[in-house]
Amino acid sequence: MSDLQCASRIILARHGETEYESDLLADEGGSLTGLGRKQASELAEKLRERKIAHVHTSTLARAVQTGEIAAARLGVAVSTHSALAEFSCGEYAGLPRADDPFAEVYLRWLDGELDARTPGAETGSEGIDRLRSGLSDIADQHRGEAVLVISHGGLMRLGVPALARMSGVEPTQLANCDAIEIDIDGDDWVCRSW
Repeated sequence: MSDLQCASRIILARHGETEYESDLLADEGGSLTGLGRKQASELAEKLRERKIAHVHTSTLARAVQTGEIAAARLGVAVSTHSALAEFSCGEYAGLPRADDPFAEVYLRWLDGELDARTPGAETGSEGIDRLRSGLSDIADQHRGEAVLVISHGGLMRLGVPALARMSGVEPTQLANCDAIEIDIDGDDWVCRSW
């Protein structure tokens, strides 16, 4: 069997619990809490027997910190990818986090209105395409291997059901360091667990 026919197992996990430097919406920021660091360590422990080849993370600090902790415990290298970042808040940056006007657009995406857009940011369709591109590149680098990918709950919850066959798998909201398993083989994506 050629490398192109070998599936890559992507274990896609949400970052650990985070605290933010400000109560305002922003596309950057967020550092793991003590609990978030513990969650990252526990995630790595759960995966210790899985022979993880590499850890890939979003470029956002909370994901990088989660990935670095997991990679250190697993004894593998870590790389960052902008394609794995959470959706941008666009022109809503600087508004109070508690008012989160982005939530309304996200709910529209979950209802299938993927062309809805937060002013100054991408549509749901564009975010899904970005995730597809990033995970496809990672899968191509790791044919026949298992890798840990650290990303963000909003992107994962919207993107994975759109990209992977999910027969019998129910996409629910993801807690910190919850993981989804996807096999990617060429153009075929199958979600094995949520």
